[in-house]
Amino acid sequence: MKSVAELLDLTGKTAIVTGGAAGIGQGISRRLAEAGASVLIADIDGERATLAAKELSEAGYRAAGTTADVGDEFDVRDVIDEAVRLFGGVDILVNNAGIYPNVPLAELEPGTFDRVVAVNLRGVYLFTKFASELMKKQGHGGRIINVTSIDALHPSMIGLAAYDATKHGVWGFTKNAAAELTPFGILVNAVAPGGVVTPGTQGMTGPADGADAEALQAAFLAKIPMRRMGEPDEIGKVVLFLASDMASYMTGSQVVVDGGALLS
Repeated sequence: MKSVAELLDLTGKTAIVTGGAAGIGQGISRRLAEAGASVLIADIDGERATLAAKELSEAGYRAAGTTADVGDEFDVRDVIDEAVRLFGGVDILVNNAGIYPNVPLAELEPGTFDRVVAVNLRGVYLFTKFASELMKKQGHGGRIINVTSIDALHPSMIGLAAYDATKHGVWGFTKNAAAELTPFGILVNAVAPGGVVTPGTQGMTGPADGADAEALQAAFLAKIPMRRMGEPDEIGKVVLFLASDMASYMTGSQVVVDGGALLS
């Protein structure tokens, strides 16, 4: 029987974290690196990805940053190739990149809808497809963790129709991919965060009434039994759990991390 330290040890593993330059992604990247994984941060903001990786490297961890549009097939292939070039393979994939424009349906333009789908859903498909193909060739399984949302289970506010559609889609994709990939030792799970303090959520405004971020946050907090927003590290710790041998008998599952928000 492995010790707890051994179960959580990711030494020798390589992880790709999309949208890993800030917020939840940065919290995930740090926890995986701390557990011993080499981490490739792929983000639309390449400069910020490089900076986030530099911070990890200066703390003594193995990390690198790269620019990638997760909805672009060629960018995704390049990230996979970069992980192989730098660290020798891919063992853990965290599909975290996501956008959430807050727009009422009447004002939601087709171009905006398509972009949300490209980042939130197509990106998950592309990275899962190409990473799992590599994992099969490597022959020792792997872990794929998709960051969904409590909105994959229940809408949190008006104005997120496109976001909610994609997050429901990622949850369905997670279950089907798990059924297909688990026989190859590739375990596929999801984490569904509730409200988390990130640069993106702090700047949100109301779609219909012009409510500012402070008013929106107060209304959201009132629905959370723990009466606070989550921290990126609180999602990072759950992703680490799913990426480690602590979750060796889990696939096709979704772990809700929301301070109890769905109870309301």
